Amino acid sequence: MKFTKVIMLGVMAMFAFSSCEDFLDSENYTGKDSTNFPSTEKDVDQMVAAVYKSTFYAPFEANTLEQYFSVANLFSDDMFGGAGVGDPHWKALGHLMYNQGEQLNQLWVAGYEAIARANAALAVVDNIADEEKRNQTKGELLFHRAYNYYNLVLAFNNVPVVSAAPSNVSEAQIAPEQTEGKEIFKLIAQDLKDAVEIMPSYAYDSWTKLAWGKVSRWAAETLLARVYLFYTGFYGETEVPCTEEGVSLTKQDAINAVEDIIKNSGHSLLADYRSLWAYANQWTAKDYEYVNKDQDILDADGEVIGTLPALTADGYYKEINPEVILAINFNYQPAWTNQLHLTNQYALFFGIRADANNDADPRYFVSTEENQHPSVYPFGGGWGVGPVNPGLYKSYEEGDIRRDASIIDMSGLDPNTFSAGVELTMFHNKKITAVRSEGGEKRSWTLSKRGSSETGNYQASHTQPLVLYRLADVYLMHAELTQTNTYMTPIRERAGLAEVPYTLENLKRERRHELAFEGVRWDDLRRWGDVETELPKMYGEPLFNEGAASSFQQVGDGLVKRYQDTMGGFYRIPQRQINLSAGKYKQNPGWEGTQGFYSGT
Repeated sequence: MKFTKVIMLGVMAMFAFSSCEDFLDSENYTGKDSTNFPSTEKDVDQMVAAVYKSTFYAPFEANTLEQYFSVANLFSDDMFGGAGVGDPHWKALGHLMYNQGEQLNQLWVAGYEAIARANAALAVVDNIADEEKRNQTKGELLFHRAYNYYNLVLAFNNVPVVSAAPSNVSEAQIAPEQTEGKEIFKLIAQDLKDAVEIMPSYAYDSWTKLAWGKVSRWAAETLLARVYLFYTGFYGETEVPCTEEGVSLTKQDAINAVEDIIKNSGHSLLADYRSLWAYANQWTAKDYEYVNKDQDILDADGEVIGTLPALTADGYYKEINPEVILAINFNYQPAWTNQLHLTNQYALFFGIRADANNDADPRYFVSTEENQHPSVYPFGGGWGVGPVNPGLYKSYEEGDIRRDASIIDMSGLDPNTFSAGVELTMFHNKKITAVRSEGGEKRSWTLSKRGSSETGNYQASHTQPLVLYRLADVYLMHAELTQTNTYMTPIRERAGLAEVPYTLENLKRERRHELAFEGVRWDDLRRWGDVETELPKMYGEPLFNEGAASSFQQVGDGLVKRYQDTMGGFYRIPQRQINLSAGKYKQNPGWEGTQGFYSGT
């Protein structure tokens, strides 16, 4: 009997601790099986930890291409595909196409692994005796299920739904039905409403370091507002139906959620936009002067209400950044092959493509007396994915500090000094690009601990968090939901700009410039109905292919036709999943046969 990947994940989640008689004919070395696990609060905690691993880290096990966060950035008009001549799968994504049959397969697999594990944990979460912890844990699990279904629907639209853990292996062998994405929003909305209703209102600064990266009530409310705005905008509805009869996620629910965050979460803005990202890992974070000092914290009126102490010697803030609502946190790992998914590969893949003229190692940027090649020091090198659209750089208002805080301007350098890359624009994402230390070697592929010659593997040492949700997004969602500038004004003032009245066009500009490269632009364009207007503006923007001057050009039928053919920008279901379902799952429109296949470099 054929097993789908989804089914296998469900089996693993539910029966990993089964006895030899019930499942595998092998000796039980753990002492835990389906008769006694989970039986304690600690057991449930272990199950929840597995859910976090699947949601946030499993997509990095292949590469960052399998994170919807990455894909959404490449689909948008803020970035081109880029990378090298041997990496056409990245460029394909930038044109709403594919180059490899299994692109985004790990996004699918990790998503359903997380959902299966969340379902399994939800079935036993009542084993937690303490009501407050039980409600917090249940809320986290509901968030994870909603978060993963939301990403799966945004990416693929018509996907299978599993809303409960299978009771036995036979049940797990039945492939779930492929469901229309619009219908899946009912489960997403219900899960988030339920999560928000029961989760405790812990202030952000009451959590210990052990809680950094955990889902809070405020994260659930942020996602709830995002879900409402996307669904109502994309589908032209006024509310989101839920699975419970007669219950909907309404506009007022979304307003209540963002106002709850603003008034009760304790989250605040940092006064200096540039200090939101250390542009660094734990070894090199202190090399930017504006992150090497205490940071003012602002309330909703833009008044200073406190400070965030300066970075420690290890490159971490002494306290939790109050603006960050949810982030994926990473560890320092010493080797490329050792637990790479626990490091921020986004920083590696989306880093600046390195110098081609250093004979010692073509991946290094070097600027010494012996080798005077152009350098982007103090930034480290990477694989060149996601060169920034020059049109974005040009779109900022005069005096907007967010442009230079978000984008590295390399336009003064010779493009021929970079390794063979495509769609190189000489503008790069600054928010996540790591820096190198003054001490030790100034090589882009190594790290140097500040003030010493101690080095680490650059590829496996990116420790800066990947910020998923922050308070500025909540402020701008409030502006959009209420059509007021109350919380749009402090965002502009922090950027060095004057107050403007609320209009949808003003709101759109603020979201693009405030949240550039944070994974929201693509779905903003989809829900506003702006894809067909904005994406064609990318054509003609200047770039370099292998050092030769060129421009961003139409591929095949072009971006607008691809968006229309895919019925709103939904991606190709990995062929592996269709095969494993024995043909039960049907391919999305716009991807039948070789539709959307990119064969170039």
